[in-house]
Amino acid sequence: MRVFVTGASGHVGSAVIPELLQSSHQVTGLARSDEAAATIEAAGGAVQRGTLDDVDVLRQAAGDHDAVIHLAFKHDLMFGGDRDGAIAADLRAIKTIGEALEGTNKPFVTTSGTMMLAFAGITGRPGTEHDAVAAGPRVDAENHVIALADKGVRSSVVRLPPTVHSHLDHHGFVPTLIAIAREKGYAGYPGDGDNVWPAGHTLDAARIYRLAIESAPAGTRLHAVGDEGIPFREIAATFGRMLDIPTRSIPAEEGEAYFSWLSAFVDTDNPTSAALTRRALGWKPEHPGLIEDLEQGHYFAEAVV
Repeated sequence: MRVFVTGASGHVGSAVIPELLQSSHQVTGLARSDEAAATIEAAGGAVQRGTLDDVDVLRQAAGDHDAVIHLAFKHDLMFGGDRDGAIAADLRAIKTIGEALEGTNKPFVTTSGTMMLAFAGITGRPGTEHDAVAAGPRVDAENHVIALADKGVRSSVVRLPPTVHSHLDHHGFVPTLIAIAREKGYAGYPGDGDNVWPAGHTLDAARIYRLAIESAPAGTRLHAVGDEGIPFREIAATFGRMLDIPTRSIPAEEGEAYFSWLSAFVDTDNPTSAALTRRALGWKPEHPGLIEDLEQGHYFAEAVV
């Protein structure tokens, strides 16, 4: 298939391109800068210049390709204070692509997150692919994609865990937390640290995107999760061991001072199952889990931080 990929030069996109090419697909990546274009070309993809705001470009590219994978999101806008603007741009891009694909039965795979399940109050058990949230930030985009199944689009959504980890991850939650620990001189965890985070390896996630365009049924939610839930205290302890610094509990009243903008996320309890994804796609994780990946040391090289 000829696959159009937004966010092709980013963390997950940099793994999705070779995953697709190795399975004899052709890739065109959306590039908003010369640097992004060079990254896509170096990986073996063709380049479509444009941004998420270029709705005519998105519409044309979706129509010209056999499948679309949407990974791009305006994270810089999100964490720069314009959360609503980033969310609105994402939904607008998804609606544009979806309209171009209606009635074609082409696959359209987009991206969401497992943490939305915790924020929606799904607790006391692992969240599953059948769990859905009625409305909310980024949830509206996920629900719109699922609804496209009724309009002749083979749509699916990949929910990524908060920690998508590998040597390709330079700006996610893991390197950010490591940078904080290095700066503060100790690795912190919230409260008793018993809350758990799911995790998934970048290369395992990339394979899910490829399998989704090839075979996911219309209207499918998928979980790119290898580790169902790791206690945050264990993650912090691994940071401390690898950096040779102490590990400490961070009281709630000190959370923002230590974790900065991550304080809104670190105490989230988000156990997540991928059992239905495994059955639906014949997928299983093949790469190291988070703790083993951390112990390989690549996250702790100064150049990564």
